[in-house]
This record gives sequence, structure tokens and C-alpha cells, in this order.
Amino acid sequence: MKLTCLVDNAVLPLSSFWGEHGLAVLVESRDGRVLMDTGASAAVFLHNLEAAGIAPETIRALVISHGHHDHTGGLGAFLERQPGLPLYAHPGIMTERFSQKEGNLRAIGMKMALAELRRQADLRLSAEPQEVLPGIWTTGEIIGRSEPEGRSPNHVVRGEAGCVPDPYRDDMSLVLETGAGLVLVCGCCHAGLLNTLNHVARVFGRPVLAIFGGTHLVSADAAHLERVNRRLKEMPALKAVYPNHCTGERAIFHLMQALGPQMVHAWPAGSVLDLETVV
Repeated sequence: MKLTCLVDNAVLPLSSFWGEHGLAVLVESRDGRVLMDTGASAAVFLHNLEAAGIAPETIRALVISHGHHDHTGGLGAFLERQPGLPLYAHPGIMTERFSQKEGNLRAIGMKMALAELRRQADLRLSAEPQEVLPGIWTTGEIIGRSEPEGRSPNHVVRGEAGCVPDPYRDDMSLVLETGAGLVLVCGCCHAGLLNTLNHVARVFGRPVLAIFGGTHLVSADAAHLERVNRRLKEMPALKAVYPNHCTGERAIFHLMQALGPQMVHAWPAGSVLDLETVV
């Protein structure tokens, strides 16, 4: 398998890719290409697809990690070029989401209406794990959240008595099966990185060899960062961590201090990795 970071906050130096606060990842296997998320805007996402030499019609399936706009901004424009594509996600991706600051609400959820999404894509919504292509799975809903989640204090949804904290029920990751173990590809990990790892261990029953993507440790306090570092150090099969997007510079620094720069690597837009060289 091969992984390409198509959209991220940072960009590979001297590349022709554009950056924005968002994420999109391309997974390539012998059975085809799977796209996870579409960045925050059509302009950046489509530009970077072209920069990577990826024709939309060569992608066999689409996975949406969760319904925030920085992961779904290019969705409509992409589906116009590749209509009818199987789209895997949690049933809760259409939940209205907001950022609440000083009493003001700003919409940060999906911009496409459900009717339009149903018209343009072959929706495959489930809270259970789904196999997208052979060896490429969604985690399903992250059940059992005993560890801290990847939260923002400003993220809310509408409840019966007003706005309440977003439960992030739709947050999912991708699991890639290799001969030696699993590779975890995260969108934002709002469910919490440790909760996601616990869930993957229960559901898939194989060791995680590498972790890629957004881990939403940007708002983690020192105690939680130490707990994450300790847990990752205790994973004997873990060979590499490639954090980006919402992980945060402070958290990446802590990970490098704990695991060493030989294990923790930047993963900006434009980066292409053959998993055989990683795991």
C-alpha cells in the first residue's frame, strides 16, 4: 500500500501543493484507490489532486472521517467529477455542527444537504466497521471512551434545551491491514487517540504498526500528553508515527521527545509513503 497526504495545514517544501487547515489522504492498494476526506475547500483539494497526478475517475471509493467542514469542503466539487462513487461514513455525518464563541454560532459542519449527497454518491452509512476495499476498513463508531477525547471547548451541536458539547459520535478512522499488522489513518481523532487505539485492538485484534494523520492533541494538557506518550512507548509493534493537521506543534514535540525522531515524522501535503518502507 501507498499513502499520499493530499491536503494538510503544512506543505512539503518546494512542492507545488497548496496548504490549508484541513486534511485529505489517498490510500493506494493493489485493489484500487480510496480517498479519505476532501480538505477544507474545493480549490485547494482539486489543485492538489492535479499536483499529485491523480485523476478523480481512478478513485474507487470515498471515506469521510467525520462531518466537519475542514474534512468535507471539497466533497461537492469532487463528486461532480466522480458521481455515484461509494461513500463510507457514520450515519451522524450530517449533524449540524457549530463553533460557539462569545455567544455567537458559526456553522462548521457539512455544506452539502443530505438530498444532494444521496443524489451524487452511493451512500454507505454505518456505525459498524465496513470493508471499503480488501484490507481497507473503517473503524466504525469508536465505542468505549474511557480516555480523554480530542475535544475543542467551542464545538457544539443543538440539543433540546440549547447548545450542548458535540459528542463526536461520527468520528472514525481507517484501518489498513498488512502482513505484519495494522496501520491506523486518523482524520481528527475527536473520539480520542487512546480510545481509538483501544477500539481497534478490540475489534481487529492485531497490533498497530504505524499511526498517520490528525490526532487532535492540540488541546491536550501535559498530563494527557504524558499518558499518550507512555501508551505509545508501551506498544511493542509500533514502528512509526506521522502526525499532522490537528495534532499541534507542542504535541508533536512531546511525541518526538518520548519516542525519538526516528519514529515520529512530519507528514505535510505532498508526502508520499510506501508502507513497506514504514512497517
